[in-house]
Amino acid sequence: MLGLMWLSTIPLTSSLVATFFGTDWMSMLFGFVFFSHQIGSFLGLWTAGRVFDLTKSYDTMWWIAAGLGMFAAAMHWPIQKRPVPRVLAEQGA
Repeated sequence: MLGLMWLSTIPLTSSLVATFFGTDWMSMLFGFVFFSHQIGSFLGLWTAGRVFDLTKSYDTMWWIAAGLGMFAAAMHWPIQKRPVPRVLAEQGA
């Protein structure tokens, strides 16, 4: 399952980068996006290890992860999907 799911968001993420910023700087911008995902993954795993060392349990980290997920959902809730102005201009709207 990891092999199927691990990189399944790359086409979606790269298309969003291309839509929002264009393809001129696609390699640099997507490289930054991919690198930032790796940093986030490292910090999550490192934090889980530190929490386990301190508490001898992963329960606290599960609650932290659930709280961060709910926070992320709350931050994204008010987002309204609208066309990018650059794309509207290209379409002649």
